[in-house]
Amino acid sequence: MDEIKKKVDESWKEKVEKEKQTPKEEGKFIPPVPDFKFFITTLALQASIAMGHMANPETKETQKDPAQAKFIIDTLGMLQEKTKGNLSSEESQLLENMLYELRVAYLALEKGEGTPRA
Repeated sequence: MDEIKKKVDESWKEKVEKEKQTPKEEGKFIPPVPDFKFFITTLALQASIAMGHMANPETKETQKDPAQAKFIIDTLGMLQEKTKGNLSSEESQLLENMLYELRVAYLALEKGEGTPRA
């Protein structure tokens, strides 16, 4: 009896997981699961766009906005301070590395050294 119940439970879990991965309607945006690493990576990507390292996905144009880049980098720095001691070692290391790379790239941008790839 327990064996049958276990198979039903496993089947249900598989069905739920498959439904999560399958878009409900064609063309409808299905957001990713909220995750700290995804969040800070998205902010870092926005900073890179603001520094002119890549084209803006909406406009397909590369533009530099140092003030916006600095704001995002400073926001990531604030997140680092506010989350200190509450992140996994992987999250903490990712944030530290991103901030280092973005800060170096921002300083190069401010010095007029072109658009180094971070």
